[in-house]
Amino acid sequence: MISRRSLMGTAAALTLALAFAAPAAADPDTALAELQKTVLSKGPSGEAPAPASDVTLTDEELARIKAMNATAAIVMHYGGNDWSRAQINGLQTQFAAMGIKVLAVTDAGFKPEKQVSDLETIMAQKPAIIVSIPTDPTATAAAYKAAAEAGAKLVFMDNVPTGFTAGKDYVSIVSADNYGNGVASAHLMAKALNGEGEIGLVFHAADFFVTRQRYDAFKATIAADYPNIKIVAEQGIGGPDFPGDAEKAASAILTSNPNVKGIWAVWDVPAEGVISAARVAGRDDLVITTIDLGENVAISMAQGGFVKGLGAQRPYDAGVVEAKLAGYALLGKAAPAFVALPALPVTRETLLDGWKAVYSTEATDNIKKSLGQ
Repeated sequence: MISRRSLMGTAAALTLALAFAAPAAADPDTALAELQKTVLSKGPSGEAPAPASDVTLTDEELARIKAMNATAAIVMHYGGNDWSRAQINGLQTQFAAMGIKVLAVTDAGFKPEKQVSDLETIMAQKPAIIVSIPTDPTATAAAYKAAAEAGAKLVFMDNVPTGFTAGKDYVSIVSADNYGNGVASAHLMAKALNGEGEIGLVFHAADFFVTRQRYDAFKATIAADYPNIKIVAEQGIGGPDFPGDAEKAASAILTSNPNVKGIWAVWDVPAEGVISAARVAGRDDLVITTIDLGENVAISMAQGGFVKGLGAQRPYDAGVVEAKLAGYALLGKAAPAFVALPALPVTRETLLDGWKAVYSTEATDNIKKSLGQ
């Protein structure tokens, strides 16, 4: 017969064992659903996010802006991806509706010295507005400061120059919930791996606020919510050949860690390099998650390929908001320091709706054909 003392001892031992047991993994579907109800990112100086819906212009304000015959320039860090093209499209569409002429659209190719040169060239045309995303917040700061001192109103995407203060040196910054998208890509990785396995990371080795947010968020989410997923390798890439650099990084990860089941890439263009590495290695089973809904990764998802899911930004809508904030500056209207649009998890099942939400247009024929439509 088992004594009462033995039962009590067994119960105590069980309680102690449970106290030291590994935490239960999160449910990815529940976590992804909750994520879309909030914005997790803070601004570069810790600012709380204002929703995009707060940025509005009345008919009377639009008429006043149109009467100014203002000019603008769009100074990009990099123009060779779907995200940049969507941002530019949103900006140009909204500027046209406001009667603002776009004097130039530049592409720095992720080279700070080229962006400084672009800014200096543009300022000869004396634009009233510059909407831009700095390639390097420190190396470009003096050029942006000179543009502001010459009278240009600055609105930033995602990143701000070092030492700049909202409302003083620039109007506002607009961003996706990049931290939230990093969280989304972690939950999507966990879902595809059924909550366990070794993974590697290909991150952006640069002083770039939003890509650091994604990286930090992905790592923190895996560590906190998925105890049976282990990050065993990380490789940084600096560009400008992001697909090529990412292919080399992913190949190194796969060679050194043959048990890796998944690789996370910091955005869609590096993810294309990871896809190439997986093909070369014959790793048709590799799971890839990333951030940004470019056409090539969308096609991979549509075909049931390597990319199992991603966190998407809303670049077209961000461009529209940036143009409206430029209008705020022309009117002398107080603007929020930081505006963020919520993360959007996208999988094969939600791809068509996701594409429309991101780009305000139907998915491309290549994507539809890849889905069998």
